[in-house]
Amino acid sequence: MTESRQEVFVSVDVETSGPIPGVYSMLSIGACLVDRPETTFTALLQPISDAFDMDALAVTGMSLEELRISGMTPDEAMTGFARWVEASAGPDATPVFVGFNAPFDWSFVNYYFHRFIGSNPFGFTALDIKALYMGATCCDWSNTRSSRIAAHLKPELKGDHDALHDALYQAELFRLIRQITTVVRV
Repeated sequence: MTESRQEVFVSVDVETSGPIPGVYSMLSIGACLVDRPETTFTALLQPISDAFDMDALAVTGMSLEELRISGMTPDEAMTGFARWVEASAGPDATPVFVGFNAPFDWSFVNYYFHRFIGSNPFGFTALDIKALYMGATCCDWSNTRSSRIAAHLKPELKGDHDALHDALYQAELFRLIRQITTVVRV
């Protein structure tokens, strides 16, 4: 039997200017280690286009004009994030991307990693908290909204569309879901 590498779960949240990468911009990234949430990363990014969805910007409260001045270039932000992931996970571990509605956040993070630095330190590992909750509780998909999960699990933190705050909140949800599941090791 081969020994598997330790998995390090990394809660990641992004704020964007719209629904899809490439056309719209990732505006901020927040991340923390699920089991060591004091270990964090955050960055504001310069937009890659002028395209935006009014609702997306209203939710974030961010301005594309301000981010053009104060944000990091995408290659600087993604290089810094990759270094943080690798250093935080350690050389003998596999970092696992964890997100709330992971397909959305993953699409931007994966696109930016490949476009700006050529590779993704997460490889192809992404874990969705909503799907995990659905499997752990046998609920319907409609019951995986954050408000319903929070009503059941009663986390101390709340999401507020600040990428780092949301990553910390998601990490707490992930830990609470793990507490209600029976662990089966294969």
